[in-house]
Formats: sequence, C-alpha cells, structure tokens
Amino acid sequence: MLRSILLRKSIRSLGTLNSNSSAVRPPFPVLRTLCTAAPPPPPSSTDAELRKYAGYAALVLFCGAATYFSFPFPEDAKHKKAHIFRYAPLPEDLHTVSNWSGTHEVQTRNFHQPENLSDLETLVKDSHEKKARIRPVGSGLSPNGVGLSRSGMVNLALMDKVLEVDKDKKRVRVQAGIRVQQLVDAIKDYGLTLQNFASIREQQIGGIVQVGAHGTGARLPPIDEQVVSMKLVTPAKGTIEISKDKNPELFYLARCGLGGLGVVAEVTLQCVERQELVEHTYVSNLQQIKKNHKKLLSENKHVKYLYIPYTDTVVIVTCNPVSKWKGPPKYKSKYSTDEALQHVRDLYEESLLKYSRKSPESNEPNINELSFTELRDKLLALHPLNTDHVMKVNEAEAEFWSKSEGYRVGWSDEILGFDCGGQQWVSETCFAAGTLSKPSMEDLEYIEELKKLIEKEAVPAPAPIEQRWTARSKSLMSPAFSTADDDIFSWVGIIMYLPTTDARQRKDITDEFFHYRHLTQAELWDQYSAYEHWAKIEIPKDKEELEALQARLRKRFPVDAYNKARRELDPNRILSNNMVEKLFPVSTTV
Repeated sequence: MLRSILLRKSIRSLGTLNSNSSAVRPPFPVLRTLCTAAPPPPPSSTDAELRKYAGYAALVLFCGAATYFSFPFPEDAKHKKAHIFRYAPLPEDLHTVSNWSGTHEVQTRNFHQPENLSDLETLVKDSHEKKARIRPVGSGLSPNGVGLSRSGMVNLALMDKVLEVDKDKKRVRVQAGIRVQQLVDAIKDYGLTLQNFASIREQQIGGIVQVGAHGTGARLPPIDEQVVSMKLVTPAKGTIEISKDKNPELFYLARCGLGGLGVVAEVTLQCVERQELVEHTYVSNLQQIKKNHKKLLSENKHVKYLYIPYTDTVVIVTCNPVSKWKGPPKYKSKYSTDEALQHVRDLYEESLLKYSRKSPESNEPNINELSFTELRDKLLALHPLNTDHVMKVNEAEAEFWSKSEGYRVGWSDEILGFDCGGQQWVSETCFAAGTLSKPSMEDLEYIEELKKLIEKEAVPAPAPIEQRWTARSKSLMSPAFSTADDDIFSWVGIIMYLPTTDARQRKDITDEFFHYRHLTQAELWDQYSAYEHWAKIEIPKDKEELEALQARLRKRFPVDAYNKARRELDPNRILSNNMVEKLFPVSTTV
C-alpha cells in the first residue's frame, strides 16, 4: 500500500468504501448470469461441445470464488474488504495518512492544510462551532501515529517560514510547520543552529516539540526546553501567546502538550552558535563502560551507547566541538568500508542460499552497493523471528562496528543524525539516572537486566538497543520533567524491524515485538520508574491493561491539570483523537 510521511493526498485502489460506493463485484454475478440464461436451441454436436466447456468454465469460476472467500488473506481480517474491492474507485476527497513505519494508518475526508495564520484561525473557529475534529498532525514520523485521526486532521506543512532571526539573542521565530532541516539550512548563514537534534531531520518543529523529542547529551535538555515562547490557536480562547513570562503555568504545560491544548502555530527557539563537531565511534563492553561511565557523561557534549544483543559489544559514539587549538584528530581507519562490510555480505549470501534456496545472483541487487543498514534489513527479512539467525546478524553487526572505529568531522546538523534503518517498531523509555556529578548507575543496571531478559526468553532482538541521556526538562508533561537543575535522565530504545512487505510476516513480527515490549514492561518499568516516550507509547487493547496505564500516568504527570486546560481551551475536544482520549480520559462529572 502507498505510504506517505509527507501527508499528501493519496488516491489509491485500496480503501474503505461507504454503502454508496460503486465497486467491481466478485464473480458471483457472472455465475448467476450463466445459471439463469435462457435455454439454448436444440443442441448440435458443436453446441454440446460448447456447453461442455462452458460448464467447465463455470465450475472453475465457482471454485475460484469459493477459494477466494474461504481461505485466509495475507493481511488480517480487517483488510478483507480492501482486497475484495481492490478495483473500486475511491472518492477524490479521501486522504490516506500513514506514519513512516506503516504501522498506523487512517483515511479521512477532512484533511486541512492552512496557508497562513489567518486561515488556521478561521479553520479552528469554524471547527469548534461545528464540533468537527481537526487533530494536529506533523510529518507522521511518530512510531505510534500519535497525530492521526480518522475524523479529521490539520497539518501545517504550508506554514513553514522563518519569521524572524535575532542574531544577538540567538533566537529564531518560525511557523510550526517548518521541518528541522529546513530551519537549520535557513539559519546557518546567521551562524546559528539548534542546540540538539533527534536522529532524523524530517520532523516539523511543532511536532518534535509537542511529543517531547530529544537528542543526546547529559548537559543538554530535550528539545521542548529550547522553546522560549509559543503561539497557540485554541478553539475556545482564540490565538494566545505564552512564554515563561506570559502565562507561565500554561506555557510549561503546553510546551509538551501532545497537540491537545491548541494548534501550535508559531515557535520561538533559543539557538546556539553553529559549530563543527568531531564524532568518535569505537567499540567497548559493559564492564569497561561501568568504569568510565561518569567520565563519559560529563566530558562529552554528546554521547550514546549502542548495545548489540547476544554479544558483549557496545558501540560508543561521542561528539564534541572541534578543538580550536588542536583541530580535528589525525586518524586513519585500519579498515576500508568494503572490508568492514565483507563479513555482513558473506553472511547475507550464505543466509540467502540457506533460507531462500536460490543463488545470490537471481533477481538480487548488487550487494556491494548496499549500505550496512540495507544489508541488515535484507538479512533480517530472510528469517526475522528465528533467534539463531538474528544472533548471527547481531554478531556480524558487532564485527562491522569493530572495523568501523574512527573519527568523522562535520557540522552538528550533519554529525548528530543516525541511520535508523528501515520501517520498525520502537519502544523507548525514560527514567531518572541521578545527577551529572553523581550518576546513580541505574541506567547501566537497566541495560544489564534487559540483556539478561532477552537471553532468558530467547527474544529475537536485533541491534541496537540505543541508550541516550538528557538533562531535565521543566515542561510538566515531559518524561524527563524534574524540578532539580542537575538531574539527568536516560532514554533506552528497543526495536524490531519490519523489513518485509508481506502482511502476514509483518503481523508475526508485530506480535513478537509486543511480546518483547511486554516483557520489558513487566520486569523493568516499575522497578526503574520508566515511562515511555509520547511518540512511542501504544494503547493497550485489554481494558484492565489500559486502566493500569492510565493510573500509572497519573503517578508521573499532572493529568488533572492537563485535562482542566483541555476543558478550558478545547471544550469540544476537536484537537483530540482516540489515543489522547484513552491516555487522559476526561471525567464527564467535572
């Protein structure tokens, strides 16, 4: 199916039809025509032959139809109608909106893209009066599709301008629909850039702020903390400007507000001077990290650990400003890119023969042209849930990183990115890890327990388990919220890739991922007071599990204050969706 992270209109052959939709019918009308046709004239021998073959044709059609409707479809049952009516025309105003990984998708006739603030204000006002839902949605990159709503959405992709740059204060005011990379490119001539980045650059600024996204660096807070002021278009109170000086209570609540308190129209961000960074990538192990953990966190501006399950390998990536005195380090890698990839290529050729029973040359791309993440996707696609196979892929990845040690120099927006691989399921938790001067070491204990759990349960867990750090956030709804200046937080992400388009296989991977996630939840989350990233939290289907999640969120976040603000700013809940309603149910008695 066609996927669109750009949230553009998509007219395609698969979809949900209403009762008035026309469609090409299945073969039954054809059979009915054959059975009710007028009797033929007395047969000749030729006519008899024709009737015989017509009977065969009818039998074939009938058997084909019976098979079609009796056997399971590649997708789960809810997609059966889409297959039956796959040639049916869809209404021209129907929009298909999917998140990047294709794990969440909706179709809607109400997809709005205002071109300016005035258009947005009119849209919000009219929708409020009509009680018509317009859930704010950004670039669709959130793994859980937090911005999606079948009832209707508003996207600010056409509101993507830089409005003002204050070079002296190092601040920039932008429309919320601007993408991170657009913004960085627009302000680099002023010698400015953002303080930190997430792994990719395609997020809209409004979206990356509202879900509490983050980069890495124990001295650097999540990205919402860079917001100096915001302009919110609210259903009940119109357009309001908020900052730490102007309505600070709402400001700290709405800065990471999940799009539920108003449509973020404009954002003023605190920037920093643009600088070159030197990235150092090298391989270590958990025992060595324990000895150097405090030093690694305190002496590096940016640091992250990439753990490879079923191995002792930990990839350490540090990023720091290039020294004005020493310049970039002079280092020559021991291995070329081809040499680093060779073991992975060899494993792919072996696995292809083992699992596909065909030669590597048949209909396969030139593996010498594939990147490491592309090779990993292809390897995992061969047998994604076979733990022994996944272990071999992880071992090959460990060798790849051991031969890829070295340095890289570039601007921060180039260096701080990370090739996350293809479509995937992700669960990321955040928990307190002490202070920079006195780390609790619970962040490393968490990883030790997680690795033991994976091995004990034989989870087919691919690499990496990614661990990053941030300083605290003062945004009340941030998972890294704290009132203490020196608190630090660890963020740990587990992953399963979706390297195949086969719907049945994707469903099997999905089921296994949620088993993996449930194990971590049951064994680790309460023990370490860990809470999921808002863009990665998934709504439980089980009622008791949902109620437990709601109660758990109340322990960490000011849910009552958030819901009170929702009632005041959006009484008809036009900015909400099913996920927000399930996470923060509003009492009807209040």
